Amino acid sequence: MSRAKAGSPNDPRGAERFNEDRATHTVASAQPDLEAGITAIRETVKTLKPVPGVYRMLDTRGDVLYVGKARALKNRVANYTQVQGLTNRLQRMVSQCRSMEIVTTNSEAEALLLEAQLVKRFRPPFNVHLRDDKSFPFILLRKGHDFPRIMKHRGARKAKGNYYGPFASAGSVNTTINALQKLFLLRSCTDSFFSRRDRPCLLYQIKRCSAPCVGRISAKDYADLTKQAKDFLSGKSSAVQADLEKQMAEAAEVLDFETAAILRDRLRAATFIQGSQAINAQGVGDADVFALAAKGGQVGIQAFFIRGGQNWGHRAFFPSRTKDVDEDQVLSDVLLQFYEEVPPPPTVLVDRQLPECELVEAALSELAGKKVSVSVPQRGERRKLMEQATRNAGEALDRRLAERGTKARTLREMAEFLELDGVPERIEIYDNSHIQGAKAVGAMVVAGPDGFLKNQYRKFNIREAQSNDDFGMMREVLRRRFERALKDDPDRETSGDKAVWPDLVLIDGGKGQMSSVRDTLEELGIEDVPLIAIAKGPHHGREGREVFHFPDGREKMLPTNSPVLFHLQNLRDEVHRYVIGAHRAKRSRAITASPLDEIPGIGPARKRALLLHFGTASKVRAAALEDLQRAPGVSDAVARKIYDFYHAGG
Repeated sequence: MSRAKAGSPNDPRGAERFNEDRATHTVASAQPDLEAGITAIRETVKTLKPVPGVYRMLDTRGDVLYVGKARALKNRVANYTQVQGLTNRLQRMVSQCRSMEIVTTNSEAEALLLEAQLVKRFRPPFNVHLRDDKSFPFILLRKGHDFPRIMKHRGARKAKGNYYGPFASAGSVNTTINALQKLFLLRSCTDSFFSRRDRPCLLYQIKRCSAPCVGRISAKDYADLTKQAKDFLSGKSSAVQADLEKQMAEAAEVLDFETAAILRDRLRAATFIQGSQAINAQGVGDADVFALAAKGGQVGIQAFFIRGGQNWGHRAFFPSRTKDVDEDQVLSDVLLQFYEEVPPPPTVLVDRQLPECELVEAALSELAGKKVSVSVPQRGERRKLMEQATRNAGEALDRRLAERGTKARTLREMAEFLELDGVPERIEIYDNSHIQGAKAVGAMVVAGPDGFLKNQYRKFNIREAQSNDDFGMMREVLRRRFERALKDDPDRETSGDKAVWPDLVLIDGGKGQMSSVRDTLEELGIEDVPLIAIAKGPHHGREGREVFHFPDGREKMLPTNSPVLFHLQNLRDEVHRYVIGAHRAKRSRAITASPLDEIPGIGPARKRALLLHFGTASKVRAAALEDLQRAPGVSDAVARKIYDFYHAGG
């Protein structure tokens, strides 16, 4: 959140102030800070010209407070010096500003896109945030192979092929791919798996693949199936179904009942895909639908993803930092941030007229590389679709508010049980993992009132603690974590999303871990961070008998059906999941590591050349200098470096 000094992080109202801007100053100090902010902005205005661009307001620590775009930078930034015309929110922002950074652009549309990029990157406390850490999955039909592969894809779209999406969830993609495999019999295996086959795999046996790996289908027939899949995913499903029905009738006519049965099953798969569409989107083509609902100071946005007239899922978003921002502007900001991750379709339907709608259209068109239309549907199927989205937005927000009420009550009860001053805004949970001391790794996960903050998770490679010393490992992790906190924010000025200091530290462990952590923090002069260790009770196999250890040696337990216990177990289980994953990844890297990795200056290409020439790393180690010099791709200097590395002092 803001870097300005705020109220106590243990304010008991914290969990109830969902998305509320906590970047506030006391009344006594507001006026001098406001003057300092105005002065900093005026100094920047002197250097500006009336050209399009993006500006960033920075606080005393250089952290970004706000990102904005302008058609004319000089005029827009100068407006912030007229404080009498600013809202309270903007006055607080100006009072914290101490410097600005400017980037000019070729057009206002380019500035709008850059603004959205920077907001997602810096997450400034005075901008609206689209809070969604999950990337959207796509279906990918890969190119570059005689028998293209169908697969689920997340992340950057670098691989060559046809992408279809976005889908709302991995589950919807998996279900669709399964049905598409039954419908078109396309392979889903990797190229390496494909090349090693000498007989069909199980997918062929269950009629979900045509087994091109062993020649059960020709390249031409597979290409026909691929084309049908592309047509189906592009919205030509009726033509594909009609063709399948015709083939089935022809097979039945010549009494080829086996082929007819296969075609019948494929038709059923096509019917399943279309029947699973809970939303009627016929005639809409490729479009995204967005509707906004607001209640109790909260905003919810429902999105439907329609491709080829088929519903590919829906998702609700709950943007933060929306207080004192017009709802129309919130929706506009969310759209620009959303399409930073997802390619825009030709049509975007919204439930209200957006501010600067033509500019938003121009920005999205620039992103898509083709014309994108943003409109409010007035009649017909599109209007019915929008009404359905609006209803879903309201229902999703109602569920969110109900969950928030329940969660807020649970957090208050948790704070009371753990004897905290108030509801914690930031909880850090720690655990470590190793096998008999080997490949030891520690982990920290972070949770706030709204759930886990996965972009703030941290892993710690254990460097100092002795093997099998769980207490020593925990001491090392906590010492490194809080030495960094003392360095980054000794005065504990930051709060919210950018907080450095936790309001509660949970340790997965018992008395030993508690005493280790307590002593470590005391050595650093930190005595006011609440510590709790959570351990399984006397019957380790029984869930719900966790014992909570306090720094003073006291122990507490909760009823097995307590919502507070479930919440604390969830926190503990998340750090356990994360640290186990980190430990397994470290072990996997160690298994594939080579002794040649230890030689400085030896990259993957030279390592590969050495192994191909000598066969094993041990033979490289035993090789004479002359043998190393004869290896392909190894210069005399590199050969000398390798030889000296293994024979230093000898």
